[in-house]
Amino acid sequence: SAPKVTRSGSSQAKKSQHAEEAIFYMNCRAAYLTVLKSSLENIKSKEQLSLVLQQAGRNPSQETVNKYWTSQTTTLNFDDFCTILKQEKPATKTELLEAFGKIDTDNTGYILHDELYRILTTRGEKMTRDEVNTIIKQADFNCSGKLDYNKFCDFYMTTSEQCCKAAREKLEVDNRLRQHQFGSQAETSTEGTTLPVSKPSPRISRKTDHKVAPTKGDSRTPSRPSSAQSCKGSVSTSLSVGGSSHRNTKLIEPDTMKEWQCAQSKGCFYLEDDGEIISHKYKLHLPQRSTVCITIKPLSVRQVEGKSCHWLSVDTALYILKENETQENLQFVSFTDQQNKEVFGWKGELGSGVYWLLPFTTGCRLKKVKPQITGEAKLVYRGEDGELALTKEFRATLSDIFETIDLDGNGLLSLEEYNFFELRTSGEKCDEEAWAVCKENFDMKKNELTRQGFMDLNLMEANDREGDPSDLWVTLLSLGYNKALEMTEACPFVIDIYAEKCKPRIKAVYLEAGSSQLNRAICKSVVNKGEAKVMDGCENVTVYTCKAGRRITSVIENKSENKVIIHVNNEQSKNCLSNRGLTVFAVEVAPKSMMVSQHVMPLNEQEEWLYNCVHSLV
Repeated sequence: SAPKVTRSGSSQAKKSQHAEEAIFYMNCRAAYLTVLKSSLENIKSKEQLSLVLQQAGRNPSQETVNKYWTSQTTTLNFDDFCTILKQEKPATKTELLEAFGKIDTDNTGYILHDELYRILTTRGEKMTRDEVNTIIKQADFNCSGKLDYNKFCDFYMTTSEQCCKAAREKLEVDNRLRQHQFGSQAETSTEGTTLPVSKPSPRISRKTDHKVAPTKGDSRTPSRPSSAQSCKGSVSTSLSVGGSSHRNTKLIEPDTMKEWQCAQSKGCFYLEDDGEIISHKYKLHLPQRSTVCITIKPLSVRQVEGKSCHWLSVDTALYILKENETQENLQFVSFTDQQNKEVFGWKGELGSGVYWLLPFTTGCRLKKVKPQITGEAKLVYRGEDGELALTKEFRATLSDIFETIDLDGNGLLSLEEYNFFELRTSGEKCDEEAWAVCKENFDMKKNELTRQGFMDLNLMEANDREGDPSDLWVTLLSLGYNKALEMTEACPFVIDIYAEKCKPRIKAVYLEAGSSQLNRAICKSVVNKGEAKVMDGCENVTVYTCKAGRRITSVIENKSENKVIIHVNNEQSKNCLSNRGLTVFAVEVAPKSMMVSQHVMPLNEQEEWLYNCVHSLV
């Protein structure tokens, strides 16, 4: 009976977790739709962001708002809002009482109004006297020139809950808003094909000539209702996949390929603070028609005993697009759907011309994790002569970084390669004049920076700050390292191109987030190779499911004139990991468009896994 009790407890815990997730997203949607008309509409200003956060029971400071709305932010979508709410937990009464307790050192339970004025108008995010007056005029928690902060905390918690409750009630009462109850919790990299290029990282200057598709907010409202909204239906898909011993092994390189000409480039996936993934993008030049083999795999850099090599388990893929007359008009060719261990590849014939290679990872394994590190690695120290030096551990890490950013693998950093590093870590670029100054001060060969020169450059940065490692940590964290110098939020990779009849050339051209071109390519690959199921009783909605290697991707196509809301349930799946991070969620699909519903991979590759997903129309 013990196993039964355990299973029952586990089942109850799962149900409880699903219920909590559903409540969280209902509250997110309720708050969002109190301020905005639709979950497809974006937050367009700091003021709107502050307002929707307040409607969700938060009380954001200007510092908090500025953290998510930087100088480069133009809009935030509903998914961004959900991510922010996950990070910005509402204050608890205990936390509020602790804060007041630091002022009330005698533990009387009261704070004099004069003291409150002084603190709130001079410290931290300063309030005006009128704002403070608004607090002390409330009779419920003020008397005899003092604030009863215990009562104030009760009032604060009640007001916060009332905000959330009012938003929920409005959502429930208003039939129009009720249709939006399960909006899109889509990752940036899985947005619909009519949606925009993802927003740039605060650390990256996006090329100004890179055109984007219309934004979500630009979707027109249809003049007539669609049958898709009035009907109800569902689609169930089930796939059982064996353990890792059943991996696809089609990608076998023939002996003749050793004679083929080869080009190689490295690159990296970087995880942003908001969960977005950015990476290098490449152009491939083929001077003549040829059979080619294109592969991508995680780059194996130095591995230290006892340290995590998390990036080696991250899934990688390449989408191949043909450039026609304009860069915006790219034609989807194929993707690396064959797998042999950690290598994903594609083999076929390509005509002469220019191709784009767009790296992709699902985000199933490259995602934010709570840091478990309590200490901080030492980066610099002073020797017996008083001079600063880099620690052995930091030098080894810098060597790994050098290996990753040396894209062509020639053991030297060109100005182009160094500028990808600079864009990632500082958001700026080094021009020819600054590079000439580097040449005078640091070791270079053929106008390219050596590994030793790169080390000395970082040592100079430490000297400039008199040993303060703050700037060095900014660099390390932006490259995906944690405080223990483990790479946990990045995945370096290497691309190899073999061509039978010509010399291929590959060049990294951008470092940016997934574009609408990539989203279109993902959707097209699933539609071309996947199984299509029309939703029962609703012919306007089709769900496509495709297995490629150790990844299953589902795409929803909405042929109607209106947006549809699809509820996605993975509760019957076993040993599965979704890029959504949720077992049950929902998405909004814009009119006449397709979007990725989810990517799923096995949680434990050694064991069998079952993908069992139900898509239902809300």
